[in-house]
Amino acid sequence: MPILRAEIFQGRSPEVKKALAEALTQAMVQHLGCSPQGVTVIFDEFDKGNWFIGSKDANELFPNAK
Repeated sequence: MPILRAEIFQGRSPEVKKALAEALTQAMVQHLGCSPQGVTVIFDEFDKGNWFIGSKDANELFPNAK
């Protein structure tokens, strides 16, 4: 039972997250040979102001990123 955790910025639509979960699930099925029902995908969403690389937050580093 593979579990995938993806850390992403907040603000993506439910449709985008569903499409990503489907793509990640299919990749696991293809590469591990597991069933789709056995794959869990968890999205941890972060505000860009809480994501730092070095001493700069993601708002400064990636102003156009969602």
